[in-house]
Amino acid sequence: MATLRLGDTAPDFTAETTEGEISFRDWKGDGWAVLFSHPADFTPVCTTELGRVAALKDEWADRNAKVLAVSVDAIDDHQAWKKDIEEVGGSAVTYPIVADKDRKVAELYDMIHPGEGDTSSVRSVFLIDPKGKVRLTLTYPKSAGRNFDEVLRALDALQVNDSGPFSTPADWKRGERVIVAPTVSTEDALEKFKDVEEVKPYLRYAAAPTA
Repeated sequence: MATLRLGDTAPDFTAETTEGEISFRDWKGDGWAVLFSHPADFTPVCTTELGRVAALKDEWADRNAKVLAVSVDAIDDHQAWKKDIEEVGGSAVTYPIVADKDRKVAELYDMIHPGEGDTSSVRSVFLIDPKGKVRLTLTYPKSAGRNFDEVLRALDALQVNDSGPFSTPADWKRGERVIVAPTVSTEDALEKFKDVEEVKPYLRYAAAPTA
């Protein structure tokens, strides 16, 4: 079980899900994917998390991103649990949930927490870009629910990074000013970008690019 690193190609797999069998790469297509695991069905933290992801349906779509949940429980359990998620979260679960009883996906993505006394998956998140590369990973313990607003924010940042020679400052949010890469001179930045401000020779802000 190898640990995935940033820039690695996300492993492909075929799995049974609540939306039928999928081949991950074919399912993802040429967009982004948010692959996230949870320890078990019919558990309190997981119920709130999957409900939150469902409520963000339009936000994922706006970013050309698909979401895919993974659990080591069986497909029948997933289907029954969806009713609880929808009742608690107030939104329909329209994304697939992988039934990973053989731990194939969990092993591929190193989602099993050693020393925890069981073989359920921890709360991992993988952001995978249109080229199939792992661009961001997050791992939370089983007791701490994830902040999916942060997952969206990180996805926004990665998409801005890919749009030009830009990075993003601390606590950056979509639409805020970005940082011009040090490889671009201030003179060139002033010609190419809008609202350029030089704070330090190595720290220059510019207006966020528009689609």
